[in-house]
Amino acid sequence: MSKEPTVILGVTGSIAAHKAVDIASELTKRGCNVHVVMTVEAQRFLTPLPFKTLSRNPVITDLFAEETGWVPTHIQLADEADLLLIAPATANIIAKLALGLADDTLTCIALALNPQASILIAPAMNTRMWLHPATQAHVETLKNRGVEFIGPESGPLACGKTGPGRLASIESIINTAIKKLQLPLDRPFKE
Repeated sequence: MSKEPTVILGVTGSIAAHKAVDIASELTKRGCNVHVVMTVEAQRFLTPLPFKTLSRNPVITDLFAEETGWVPTHIQLADEADLLLIAPATANIIAKLALGLADDTLTCIALALNPQASILIAPAMNTRMWLHPATQAHVETLKNRGVEFIGPESGPLACGKTGPGRLASIESIINTAIKKLQLPLDRPFKE
C-alpha cells in the first residue's frame, strides 16, 4: 500500500473504551491516518480530546454536526477507509451492524463503507452478554458477511466476574489491523 492507510476507529460505550486511546496512538505512530468516531455512549466514558491529540484529526461525535464541505462526513470517511476497526465493540453495536441499522455516525459509516475496506471488530462486554444466543447469532451474521473478529479474551471483567468478554490485547488488535492493511509489522513509527 503506497498511500497512508485510512483507519476509522469506532469507539463504543464500554468500560474498555479508554484502551482505544492507545489503539489510536499506536496506529498513528505506524503511519495510519486514523479518524476516530465515538458513539454517544462512548463519550460517557471519555472525551474526544485524547483521540484528537493523538490521531491529529477531528473526532466525529455527531452525525448531524455542521459539515465543512458538501459531502457528508460519514460518506467521505466511508469512501476513504481502508479499515473500519471497532474497539471496543459492545453487544449493542454488534446487533446494530448485523441488522443493518444506521442511527448514528458509526453505523452509517459501516453501512456506507466502500467494498474494498475491511471490518475488524474487537468485542468487550460481560460474559453473559457475549454468550447470549442473540449476540452469538449477530456475530455469525457478520462473519458470514466477511467481518473479522478479534477476541474477546477470557479474564477478569469490570463487573467482577471472570470469563470471556475482555477486550483483546492492544498488541493483538494492532497486529491484526496492520496485517489487514497489508503493512509490515515492523513498520517504523512516525514521530
